[in-house]
Amino acid sequence: MDFKGLEVWFVTGAQLLYGGDAVVAVDSHSTQMVKALNDSGKLPVKIVYKGTANSSPEVEKVFKEANNDTKCVGVITWMHTFSPAKMWIKGLQNLRKPLMHLHTQFNKEIPWNEIDMDFMNLNQSAHGDREFGHMVSRMRKNRKVVVGHWSEEGVQAKIANWMRVCAGWADSQDMLIIRFGDNMNNVAVTDGDKVEAEMRLGYHVDNAPIATLVPYVEAVTDAEIDALITEYEKIYDFAADCKKGAEKHQFVRDAAAQEIGLRRFLQDKGAKGFTTSFNELAGMKQLMGFASQRLMAEGYGFGAEGDWKSAALVRTMWVMGQGLPGGQSFLEDYTLNFDGENSTILQSHMLEINPDITGTKPRIEVHFLGIGDARTCARLVFQAHKGEGVAATIVDMGNRFRMIVNEVKVVEPKPLPKLPVACALWKPMPNLEVGAGAWILAGGTHHSSFSFSVTTEMLEDYADIAGIELVTIDENTTINNFKFELKVNEVYYLLNKSLN
Repeated sequence: MDFKGLEVWFVTGAQLLYGGDAVVAVDSHSTQMVKALNDSGKLPVKIVYKGTANSSPEVEKVFKEANNDTKCVGVITWMHTFSPAKMWIKGLQNLRKPLMHLHTQFNKEIPWNEIDMDFMNLNQSAHGDREFGHMVSRMRKNRKVVVGHWSEEGVQAKIANWMRVCAGWADSQDMLIIRFGDNMNNVAVTDGDKVEAEMRLGYHVDNAPIATLVPYVEAVTDAEIDALITEYEKIYDFAADCKKGAEKHQFVRDAAAQEIGLRRFLQDKGAKGFTTSFNELAGMKQLMGFASQRLMAEGYGFGAEGDWKSAALVRTMWVMGQGLPGGQSFLEDYTLNFDGENSTILQSHMLEINPDITGTKPRIEVHFLGIGDARTCARLVFQAHKGEGVAATIVDMGNRFRMIVNEVKVVEPKPLPKLPVACALWKPMPNLEVGAGAWILAGGTHHSSFSFSVTTEMLEDYADIAGIELVTIDENTTINNFKFELKVNEVYYLLNKSLN
């Protein structure tokens, strides 16, 4: 997937009070702005100018068209002049696409020596945007508000990040997750309300017995496996016992067959993500850990042990982060290292970590995995590179979905010569005591969707578009304030449910 086929529509608010010449000027300014934004090279999605809206029927028409155009992933509005807010009511009632309100002005500075009433009447963003903003707030409609001159890099960066979020939201609206096996071992946090998730977030989860995948894997030819092994040899190091002719090379070939078969299965189903279970592998020679690593790098969402919400969020964060450095992956809190203010959490899983988050060449190794039916498995072994990132999860609280975001700092671990899995070592912000404590108080999962490239603000925008609760854990978090926020949120959602 890329962003080339997507559009964000730009609609300028005006009215006919000031005459036809003013409307022509508004249209000219808007056209120049949109062209300059597109030519900046800073925006991942093309902006399409849809003209000025001067009346309620015009607003309603363009918003309905936005809803029905699959290329359109969001709408930016800007009030060039005074635009009476009542004319936006019907359009806003109909709009189902993400909305950004850009509070800007065509000119950057006031022309102090030349300014006259004609200039004042034409350039009324300071007036019109407040009128528009009142109506959007009165209608309780979520939107992104960006303030600043449209030519500034900071403003363009905010628009660009919001565009990425819109692309992720659009991608999730037809997201099919294949669940090989069910939720495992009575685990609660990785399960949830699939019906509500489809209504609220767009996720559709289908169960697939592992037996339906086996024929795909068995149909892979030796020639196809040989070609894929050649690709592996170009991009990965091989442990000595995994190379061609060595004792464990067959396990690598079996993993390659799984990768090819699994990819074809997902393509046939039109799925964007999948989950696995190490307790349900009848007919498979090993757990699909290596295949999961490879497919995550291609953009498929993944969740272990039936965790369909993590699989969906991994996919969404991959869409948001396309083209940005750093990478993203499914991860799990595994074990703790207590060292005062430098205490950390070792993030790993049995096998399934995306190699995009490492800065070194991954190594193919084969080892026995003594859990469930996993058996001896191939895997890519590496450590995540250093840097700042976000760990996120979506949990089902019974009456709502809650997104939890924790800003983290990935650090370099000490050598791990006897741990044959991929891993990341991170310090949750502001420290382990507060970060982990707040995560637990919020009901967070032991799995997370992690990214070096997606930002907290992008996830906040996503939660706003989805209309779900968001709690953020960062360097300013304290346990007392966080507990108070959770209590306030609980009251808000209980009242909101009773009112609706």
